Amino acid sequence: MVTAPTSSRAFPHSRNSLNLFRLILAGLVLFAHAFYITGNGTGPMLHGENLGGWAVAGFFVLSGFLITGSRFRHSTGEFLVHRIARIYPAFLVVLVVTALVFAPLAGLLERGDLAGFFTTPVTPLQYIWGNMGLQVNSYTISWTLQTVPYEGAWNGSLWTLYYEFFCYIIVWTLGFLAIFRRTAWFPIALWLASVGVQATMSFWVRLGLDGDFTLLFKLLPYFMGGVVAYVVFERWGMRTWIGIVSLVGALVPIIFLPGFGGQLAAPLLAYGLLWLSTVVPQPRLIAKHDISYGFYIYAWPTAQLLVLLGVAGAGVWVFMGVNILATVVFATASWLLIERPVMRATRRSRSKPNAVIAAPATGAAA
Repeated sequence: MVTAPTSSRAFPHSRNSLNLFRLILAGLVLFAHAFYITGNGTGPMLHGENLGGWAVAGFFVLSGFLITGSRFRHSTGEFLVHRIARIYPAFLVVLVVTALVFAPLAGLLERGDLAGFFTTPVTPLQYIWGNMGLQVNSYTISWTLQTVPYEGAWNGSLWTLYYEFFCYIIVWTLGFLAIFRRTAWFPIALWLASVGVQATMSFWVRLGLDGDFTLLFKLLPYFMGGVVAYVVFERWGMRTWIGIVSLVGALVPIIFLPGFGGQLAAPLLAYGLLWLSTVVPQPRLIAKHDISYGFYIYAWPTAQLLVLLGVAGAGVWVFMGVNILATVVFATASWLLIERPVMRATRRSRSKPNAVIAAPATGAAA
């Protein structure tokens, strides 16, 4: 096991358990979706959000922290190249695999032949073309998935990636501003503004803003909470007692403040999870191989195939276990064959850490 040392000051960027934490969050998404996909209700809910939705919030606070660090360490061009390399190639491959492998298999399982499969809208090629811009415009492929409890939806997880990349672009843009790099109060103000928009969403909807705006400002405060955690760590370091208090304190608005309590808790949630990642060990295999992204994008289509194979008949808990095992296979292939090779190809050279955000004399440098 690899144990990340707990520091009273600097966050150990190279020795933590964030790979494990992201994999756990991806597992929670699989857990929540299993109830929908097998027709067993919604599973555990809090304020109308299932555990998958709360896991996505966890993803976004961690992403805000990591992406801000990447923006400060790399040039503008390198940042964009690295972000695209991390998210897009595997996304494109899962679209192709779903349309040209999973969906035909589903068609054979449902009908025994593929008559009209390649010509019935949404055709497989239309599915790939229409979704390849990251914004998911279609979840169906031809006439498949009409005999399952959650009809027609081939991947109900991919929609968040569009908004995540939108958050990348926001941080990339903010990185040009000296005030963003030099003061913690500006990121804090931006986070508060994003929470304010979420808290007054009914007002913005009445002004005609659409669902894209609603979803962005549902997720952006979590991401900005991670940004706040980054600038806090860089300037004032990490304290064990603050990490514990943050984890406990985050639960208060999450539990007792419906509507925007989670967004209000985002910096506390980020600080707490990041601190926890320095004291919880992770297996060496997970430290070396980050399959969390592949797990996230393959869990849903794999689950739909398992339903067609009759695995759901064994019960939702057995179904989850089989789905985990099957998804790990695809996630590992995605990591070894797509994600890691592409990232290595784009990281032949790295810029030196940006020195604009200076660490205090006590040494809270990343």
